Amino acid sequence: MNENGQKRSRQETNSLLRRFTAYYKPHKTLFAKDMTASVLVAIIGVIYPMITRTMLNQLIPDRNYTMIIVLGATLLCLYIAKMLLNYFIQYQGHMMGVYMQAQMRSDMFSHLETLPYQFYDTHETGKIMSRMTNDLFDVVELAHHGPENLIISTLSIIISFTYLCTINVPLTLIIFACVPFLVIISYSLRKKMRRAFRETRSAIADINASMESSISGIRVTKAFTNAEKEKEKFEVGNTRFKAARKDSYSAMGRFHSGNTFVTDVFNVVVLIAGGLFLYAGQIRLGDYSAFIVSINMFIGPVMTLINFMEQFENGITGFERFCEIMDAEPEADSPDAVDIGKLEGRIEFRDVNYAYDEDKNVLRHVNLTIEKGEKFALVGPSGGGKTTICHLIPHFYDVVSGEILLDGREIHTITRDSLRRNIGIVQQDIYLFNDSMKENIRYGKLDATDEEIIEAAKRANIHDYIMSLPHGYDTQIGERGVRLSGGQKQRLSIARVFLKNPPLLILDEATSALDNTTEILIQQALDELCRGRTTLVVAHRLSTIKNADEIAVVDDGSIKEQGTHEELMEKHGIYYDLYQLQFRANSAM
Repeated sequence: MNENGQKRSRQETNSLLRRFTAYYKPHKTLFAKDMTASVLVAIIGVIYPMITRTMLNQLIPDRNYTMIIVLGATLLCLYIAKMLLNYFIQYQGHMMGVYMQAQMRSDMFSHLETLPYQFYDTHETGKIMSRMTNDLFDVVELAHHGPENLIISTLSIIISFTYLCTINVPLTLIIFACVPFLVIISYSLRKKMRRAFRETRSAIADINASMESSISGIRVTKAFTNAEKEKEKFEVGNTRFKAARKDSYSAMGRFHSGNTFVTDVFNVVVLIAGGLFLYAGQIRLGDYSAFIVSINMFIGPVMTLINFMEQFENGITGFERFCEIMDAEPEADSPDAVDIGKLEGRIEFRDVNYAYDEDKNVLRHVNLTIEKGEKFALVGPSGGGKTTICHLIPHFYDVVSGEILLDGREIHTITRDSLRRNIGIVQQDIYLFNDSMKENIRYGKLDATDEEIIEAAKRANIHDYIMSLPHGYDTQIGERGVRLSGGQKQRLSIARVFLKNPPLLILDEATSALDNTTEILIQQALDELCRGRTTLVVAHRLSTIKNADEIAVVDDGSIKEQGTHEELMEKHGIYYDLYQLQFRANSAM
């Protein structure tokens, strides 16, 4: 890496550390107590070799048994205090990490709620979940153990070095000269280990995404007896995970074996150099014995600092992935955007162009006007752009060019929250929460009373079914409403929109996946829902939109035809062909 690249890498690491340490601020009192306890533990750890030296050089030769017992009792009391301090460090220190992790998870979840549709178009749910769980666990381990290890080890090294110098300066300097070898080896292996850990996290995220997809679609898998196919898909990610783990453990192996070898050399150096010093009469036997005991007090913290580098790489890699989510641009209203209040419901598209990708336009020069209270239908082949038009009205995506106006106001001048409060959406693919019937309906208006919920259910033609259940409105519907039929899910979602009571309604193929009997029942609820509202309907079954005030045929991203049912039939164009095709298909059934 060149000098500029190294400088940029240092700047990125420093920026990450600043963001990381900001999470300590709400817990600075607990952090201070934890660090104080860590310092005391480090100091107590130095006392044992000091007492050993005193006993060997003075108390035992002088036969001062009273002081031997006093110092032994003092050391025991200090170890009891050390035990209590270690308990505090392990318990409260870990809790501080948990508090930080909870805050990070809360921040990530809040940020995820603000991200635009495009983010979820390109990020799998399982991978997002992996960043919120696995990655943050490593972060919290660093948050707790990192400062403790750093402070205890640094302080222990300083104290032990000073104490060893009081025993024999030349011998201490010889031992200390081995430390740079540890630093050089650790630095050279650190970058490889960091890359390996990052690849491992990416592999874990792939596995989580694969599992989330397979488990969510387990009913489809069983219906098509494709369990083996799902296993094959899972094994792709699993194989990548094994390869990534192999590389990471190989990097860890090189890191630890290299460092351990150098620390083992410490003992050899102490043995040889100390023996020569003792032979030459430059050190007493008691001091030499104390030096051998004390050298572990020096080597231990050095090894802890080396291991801390691994923990740091683990945690900082997880924090990097956390920051990647947090740095994703959220939805942002224009500076001049205002709360629109209650919309009347007039919609106008002026020469609108839109593209999901820069290379492919989805909408081209779309112009249409939907008057207040009008029922406007979009029809045409799949992939023509009908759903995209529906997604642009609630400002889920930004147009590439052109304007969308609601009640004469350009959509960018309206806050997203106030805009979406005015829009009710009923789609073919209904999402219901793993909660009760009541709470799923209440999602349309969180402060709704039970009476309002029941009234909405009645208008959606689902009240009678709910009351036939043993637990009525308190019945749990299961994950994604798995215990309900398609028609029941649809009526529940319609009840939710009834409760919201918006002036503008979007029905995106709301009945296309239903049987005829259920469709008739739901169509009655939808007709009731549409009354008095501006309604945009996307439909494949043209029989359901014959009575629309206006119909537009959308194909290849543009409006090909527009008019009433009768007007379009008279043109003998695309709409006429679609209608005749469906009519013949229905007649043949």
